[in-house]
Amino acid sequence: MPSTQWREVFLPHEKIQHEQQVHVFSELQRKNQKKHGHGRALHRNQVAALNASLAVEEDLPDYARQGIFTAPAVFEAHVRLSNGNFSVDRAPDIRGFAIKVLGASTPSSTDVEQNFTLVSQETLKVRGSADVVAIVDLSTSTPGAALRKAAMSPGLTRSAVANVRDMVKPFSGFATHDFFSIMPITFGDYAARLKLCAASTAIDKEARKDLAADLYRRLADGDLEFRLQAQFFEDERRTPIEDSTVRWDAPWLTVARLRLPRQAPDEALAETVEKSSFNPWIAAKEHRPLGELMRARQAAYALSRRNRDVAP
Repeated sequence: MPSTQWREVFLPHEKIQHEQQVHVFSELQRKNQKKHGHGRALHRNQVAALNASLAVEEDLPDYARQGIFTAPAVFEAHVRLSNGNFSVDRAPDIRGFAIKVLGASTPSSTDVEQNFTLVSQETLKVRGSADVVAIVDLSTSTPGAALRKAAMSPGLTRSAVANVRDMVKPFSGFATHDFFSIMPITFGDYAARLKLCAASTAIDKEARKDLAADLYRRLADGDLEFRLQAQFFEDERRTPIEDSTVRWDAPWLTVARLRLPRQAPDEALAETVEKSSFNPWIAAKEHRPLGELMRARQAAYALSRRNRDVAP
């Protein structure tokens, strides 16, 4: 059964470490902007911007009825789909599926903006933010360059190199792949990881040549519906809060359904979404991100947002 006995581990001098890491992200963003123009530090290659709705499930158990999931409701949302680097769609990468829930309500507040940021990997083979800095450098490189850097850089840990190997696994498309939060968020007094289940099992082998075209072809035929599931903390051995390398051993519960209605590419929406911030720390207080990795991301996201329009 889900437990409220989870805890975070705060490292000595963690704040100083995160401030130092921010400068690494800033330099990466500066280099990318010099080469590619203004944009995010990470996941700046927007594949698609979409209108969506999030419908909270009825008859959820008490432990899941927290925050925006307290009662059945339907909220408007924006979705941003992205590649992690600048390579062609068919290249290995970590894909992003970001959801911005608009005008949600919780027991403590109304008109809440709730962001969920998910990626195409269930786990991340790093044990702390220090490893992530190395991963960021690799993930923003072309696959061949990333592997060369991994081989030539003795400072990279084995876990960082293993994460690069995960990047080369096939990606079937945004409609047919599962996405994960990797790290947990709070569900009121509980904690849970998130999963967005694929909307379709009909895989098109040609999809990865043009991910946006594949998605909009499907949306031309009808709506796409994804199940948003939560996997709740039970104990530190099977569901560790801080360890992103572990696949949690606990059941998944569908808490909502994300619907992408039939739609075509919309330039105005694409511009709105591109200018928006998809930050997991933009959240209801009942859904705060957890773990050292997420605290490090808080500083990095804030700097990336400020630097978007700064001249390279």
